[in-house]
Amino acid sequence: MKKIVTLIVLFILFSCTDSSVMQPYDKAQKPADINIIGYSKPDIIQLRLNGVPVSINGNTSYTNKIETRLRFVVDENETDQLTIHNNQTHTEIARYTINYHNIQDFKDLNFFNLPGIFLQTYAVKPQVNLGKVGFEFIFPNLGEYSGSQLANIKGVLKRENGVVLAEFDNIGKDHFTTVKIYNFFSASAPVYLELYKPGTTDPYIGSEIIKVKIKQDIGANMIVLQEVLENGKLVVKGDIDVADYL
Repeated sequence: MKKIVTLIVLFILFSCTDSSVMQPYDKAQKPADINIIGYSKPDIIQLRLNGVPVSINGNTSYTNKIETRLRFVVDENETDQLTIHNNQTHTEIARYTINYHNIQDFKDLNFFNLPGIFLQTYAVKPQVNLGKVGFEFIFPNLGEYSGSQLANIKGVLKRENGVVLAEFDNIGKDHFTTVKIYNFFSASAPVYLELYKPGTTDPYIGSEIIKVKIKQDIGANMIVLQEVLENGKLVVKGDIDVADYL
């Protein structure tokens, strides 16, 4: 009889140890508070948190300007997935992995989803007076094909005859440059952006000057520069103007 009682007591002790010591009553937690400002045109997109569609003003798919605030709790050993999908094709456009340790990196989440490109940045169309031209630049895939390790480059905007219109000291991957403004002079004449290493007159890659032909529109121009390969040769394009969508 004493042996049976002893076994019961030991069983209870081991049970208590397993539930109270091995599994803490309270897990460490942090609040997630993510301010989302995005834009998508023409695609209709959907935000999903751990696979569940996010409702914005009663809608689970959205286009044009997209604004919402997500609030949830993240446990110490938990990983949450915030994803962006094309609502028609269900293709995943972007994925953000959020956990207890990196939660501060996701206070603000900004994006532009445009045909052929996804930008993780915030942008406002600059005010440009009548009769003026304004340019801003961003270079999100800088180094993708050139292998350049530069964080930003210098750009010199010129007329066809070589006259300098504006200089941009820091064209980088994450943010549009400050707008530079000059007098409009032609609806048909192109302008050219020459790309250099910061603070130099050396091409940012190679030995030949890299010139990007850009169409100038009167008013604001927010140009996305892109490295591409054409017949195995590096080319920089400036065909996408975010201002057209704002």
